[in-house]
Amino acid sequence: MTSFNPPFEIHVHGDILLRDEVDYKSLQEALKPLWKYTGAKTLLEAAPSFYEDEPGIRFDPKEHLLQICWSVEGDEDFRHALDEVCMGINEIAAAGAALEVSFYDLEFDEEEAPPEAEARDDFLLLFVGPNPAAIMQVQRDLLVQDVVHLMERHFDGSELGGVVAEIDKLFTGRFDALISSMQLGRPPRGGNGPAGGHGGPRKPRHLH
Repeated sequence: MTSFNPPFEIHVHGDILLRDEVDYKSLQEALKPLWKYTGAKTLLEAAPSFYEDEPGIRFDPKEHLLQICWSVEGDEDFRHALDEVCMGINEIAAAGAALEVSFYDLEFDEEEAPPEAEARDDFLLLFVGPNPAAIMQVQRDLLVQDVVHLMERHFDGSELGGVVAEIDKLFTGRFDALISSMQLGRPPRGGNGPAGGHGGPRKPRHLH
């Protein structure tokens, strides 16, 4: 539940492919930490964004797609809701996906603040998926996209195959290490747990 004077405007953005059997009821349960945070009684009540020009939280049952472009005012405790909702989405996701979460400091006034002052803006990149392999795949794809985009300023795309191969080696090593750690001291049939990550530079408000 947000405080009376929430210090942040929070924007959540991402598209998540869901399993074929997922219906609105199961989606509502998975997203419960989000809509409960707003004080709403149902997902339908909380689905509209703080901004009318944003689509909010949408479920396309034909495409089995969850689309989120949703803003809310809140506090640092919203991060706990994010942790819980990511675990819920892992249970219904059909493929790996990224969620971009931006925190904008509502108490920071650029015009009145001293030159050395900085806003408490923050940006998180969270990953969800049905298993660690799916999550690492979307992490790998995003990293390759970012690295290639950066290096294409200086090199032709055809020259970057070696760079992509090295990125693949890093993720293969990480995945092998994860599988080994999961098997140590456990029966061979042990299940896969969720994985995630965050971090990134400050981003402009509502830039998608």
